[in-house]
Amino acid sequence: MEAMMAFKTPPVTTTENDDVRHVGFEIEFTGLTIGNVTQILKDVFGGELERKSAVEYILQTPEYGKFKVELDWEFLKSTALDAKINDDGHEWVDFLHQIALSVVPVEIVSPPFPLDKLEQLDKLIPALRNAGAKGTDDSVVAAFGVHINPELPSLDVQTVHRYLQAFGLLQWWLNEAHDVNLARKISPYIQLYSEEYVELLLDKTYQDMSDLIDDYLVHNPSRNRALDMLPLFAFIDQQRVHNTVSDSKVNQRPTFHYRLPDCLIENTHWSFATSWNIWHLVEVLAADPTALNFLSRRFRQLSLPLIGVKRNDWVKEVNLWIKNRELG
Repeated sequence: MEAMMAFKTPPVTTTENDDVRHVGFEIEFTGLTIGNVTQILKDVFGGELERKSAVEYILQTPEYGKFKVELDWEFLKSTALDAKINDDGHEWVDFLHQIALSVVPVEIVSPPFPLDKLEQLDKLIPALRNAGAKGTDDSVVAAFGVHINPELPSLDVQTVHRYLQAFGLLQWWLNEAHDVNLARKISPYIQLYSEEYVELLLDKTYQDMSDLIDDYLVHNPSRNRALDMLPLFAFIDQQRVHNTVSDSKVNQRPTFHYRLPDCLIENTHWSFATSWNIWHLVEVLAADPTALNFLSRRFRQLSLPLIGVKRNDWVKEVNLWIKNRELG
């Protein structure tokens, strides 16, 4: 049995209602059919399986809720759904599915797991790996990743702003810490925030959530960000978001949508905990106003006229802070 890495505990583990915070995960990989994947899920978590189409399934588990499994290809999914409705074309859909095995990822979307139960979710990873799942490094064209959807401690503007500041200060370091694959770096899906927007986050004080959302939408009118705030902001003010971004894939929920990590499922030392424990530094910084102020000052001090902050210099600065705080 593979040794499981422990999930680091964030400084704030409960919501403002004293409920344990929850975290959802999404993972993309190739090498297995949807039939393989759904059977593995059922073996690990139990539950009842519902077939939505040839390429989309739901597993309702007794303890944790609903897992969604789908082939992440919009055309193939819609074709499969049409085939189910019309009761024809299944052989063609299955043929496309087999061709897509090495190119189009299967995606698992987990239900939100309580922070103190995340180790249970990680049992899925060795089961998929042992069955032959392949991740980011197995494809030179696809941008397979892991998405982390942490519930916020609070939805007040000050809390959301602190997390945005923390991420903005750490995003270059996070990119290095995750060692993001080149195919994903150059893809449009995980763009970092502009330095202009980070400076705005550090310089401005927000009293009103609508002001924070409006500024975000001006600088980030897309879900293709390493930290995608659209699901959270749509949950808070759906109409405000939809006035700027008309994207059917924006699913409102009271969580962040952190899209930066690669899927390294074929690596025996990798798990969901590996990716979470890097994100954990955002949790630490967001919960520490003194550290936020310190790093914000240093960021401004290192900003040079015309060229801004040198990326490598800032990553070194963050590493020094981590070392001094013994956070590594």
